[in-house]
Amino acid sequence: MSRGTAGAVADGGFKIVLAVAYMAGAGPLARLLGTPVWLVVVAGVVLLVGGGVELAYTGSRSMRTYTRLMVGYDSGWVLAALAGLLVAWRGGGVGGEVWMGYQVVAQAVFAVVLVAGGSTRQGPG
Repeated sequence: MSRGTAGAVADGGFKIVLAVAYMAGAGPLARLLGTPVWLVVVAGVVLLVGGGVELAYTGSRSMRTYTRLMVGYDSGWVLAALAGLLVAWRGGGVGGEVWMGYQVVAQAVFAVVLVAGGSTRQGPG
């Protein structure tokens, strides 16, 4: 298994573990973040499905596609977390919703791109 493949598998696996944690702790996490419980549960479901799609398509999509998607998703995740913190720091009540909402939308897009993508795996790149 190449490092790129291992990274894609780890990313998908991490999202599945995170999804289970979100769903199992939806109530306390929602209170901590100031979000509705349903949003935490939806984020968990989308991450669970998205992580499963990532694992399922690891062998059939190019690592270049995976790498670009992972970098884009993770960069957006950091920016959404910072935006959420800034909103909360400024006294706004939607910082947690910004962060959770990003995960729902971005992971859904990530999974759709993998499923709809026509290019198949072409060597290590």
